[in-house]
Amino acid sequence: MRILLIAGAFNSLTQRVHAELTDGGHRVTVELVTRRTPLLETVRRHAPDLIIAPMLKTAVPREVWSAYTCLIVHPGPLGDRGPSSVDWAVHLGADRWGVTVLQANDEMDAGDVWAAAGCPVPEVGKSDLYRNEIADAAMEAVRTAVERFASGDHRPRPQHLLPAAEKPGCPRPPLRQTERRIDWRTDPTDTVVRKLRAADSQPGVRDELLGETWFLHGGHPEDTLTGEPGALLATRSGAVCRATADGAVWIPELRPPRTPGAPATFKLPATLALGDRLPHVPEIPAPPEPDDGPSTETGRTETGRPRTWTDIRYREDGAVGFLRFAFPGGAMSTDHCRRLLAAYRHACSRPTSVLVLGGCRDFFANGIHLNVIEGAPDPAAESWANINAMDDLVHAVLTTTDRLVVAALGGNAAAGGAMLALAADEVWCRSAVVLNPHYRLMGLYGSEYWTYTLPGRAGPEAAARLMERALPVTAATGQRLGLVDRLIDCGPQDFTARTAQLAAHLAAAPSCQPRIAAKKADRERDEAHRPLAAYRSHELARMHTNFFAPDQPYHALRRAFVRKEPATGTPPHLAAAHESG
Repeated sequence: MRILLIAGAFNSLTQRVHAELTDGGHRVTVELVTRRTPLLETVRRHAPDLIIAPMLKTAVPREVWSAYTCLIVHPGPLGDRGPSSVDWAVHLGADRWGVTVLQANDEMDAGDVWAAAGCPVPEVGKSDLYRNEIADAAMEAVRTAVERFASGDHRPRPQHLLPAAEKPGCPRPPLRQTERRIDWRTDPTDTVVRKLRAADSQPGVRDELLGETWFLHGGHPEDTLTGEPGALLATRSGAVCRATADGAVWIPELRPPRTPGAPATFKLPATLALGDRLPHVPEIPAPPEPDDGPSTETGRTETGRPRTWTDIRYREDGAVGFLRFAFPGGAMSTDHCRRLLAAYRHACSRPTSVLVLGGCRDFFANGIHLNVIEGAPDPAAESWANINAMDDLVHAVLTTTDRLVVAALGGNAAAGGAMLALAADEVWCRSAVVLNPHYRLMGLYGSEYWTYTLPGRAGPEAAARLMERALPVTAATGQRLGLVDRLIDCGPQDFTARTAQLAAHLAAAPSCQPRIAAKKADRERDEAHRPLAAYRSHELARMHTNFFAPDQPYHALRRAFVRKEPATGTPPHLAAAHESG
């Protein structure tokens, strides 16, 4: 079928719907909708069989939905209405949530139901939940709705005729700062964490800190540090630890409020945002990973050890080492890269035969940290430092010849983060992962040795197409192209355990040691043919121009991305995909 996606942004869910429906054989096009978009004219130009809105904040006009079947993907269970559905799911501590695909009509979220799917709600942030459990349920419901529409004989169910027992949701107002407000004197840690996680990406929790107003982004429980409620107790890896009524929380990022008439503000690692305002508090390293079992997603071990937070963890299980990392938004600053490289070198000093890099749920990595670069006194110089730190990390992975390295992607990867994965010997992906192995949308040539790894896996022609088209691909398509070695079909919560089992089998396989020996020989042969230094020199020469030449678009594109400047229409690479599709 010809399916048109209309969306407010080409966000993670819209990308996944686009990629998976394309894999399903449909001709899928995308239009980004603003309040000025002549939507009826746009729709007529596409002449779609079906319209789907995976993420749309504006109402579909009557002249469109009365002429075309238009399905709205609402991230709430049957009966739920309102713009803050996922926020409420986390804020209320719901055990289960869902997604409803309904037909657009005059009333927001009130149309006839084409499909619905439920999902669990683990103890994670809103954005993580949205990209994983919510996105999984959304794809299940979208596929069902598309199949029902294609059948030609399905009739959607009017919501007002559904029995109350079938509608677990209810209309909810926007979740505003008054409901999100934290009372540090009385709110226990678990309540504070829920409030922070329900606003982790946007809008943040508005609060007073050190006599100034800030938006707090993200939250993780801390069970061992205590102090005067509201006080800052410690720092760790860019985050600050703040006391609650019965414990403390780690807050990774802060954002200042916007000044009227000034550009939009953006999130930064908390200690970087505070700068000289930060009082003298100790930098407390994370405790060693316990030997009695892996940590759960909440930070508490399976044996009930106290919860804490760190963005990099290393542990071992027999012949397998696990180097897990989770950076907000998947962005890797110069500091992130250097700390991860130090942890990687430590992991490589250990007597293991398999090293798993990643293995957490949600983002694997998305490359250089554009927010930190935007906030730097000299963004070009910080860009250069960041890309070199990324290159150092990827080089370490590429030159590891005494063990097998597995990149385990529980969530999406893009740009340099995707290339970090390709540096490993094997790439394992949760089947729901979306890959964006390209750079040009940020005005960059790209580095991280992509000119070595990407053509080496996909071939020169496919690599060139991926870079030029700059479109998302599913993990399944990645496997067909040679970018992915194993698909793991499981829920987000099960990915860590599944990768651990598979890694143990890999380490115990008779082929493991011969593969390590062959890998060393292959690296020596490739190095003799063309040294890695030559690839790096070529890429960095192009990147230096991107960063420092005055006529390059990178700085303007980065600024627009970081400050979330609204799109003025469908970007050229999506329009080009329409024409070539």
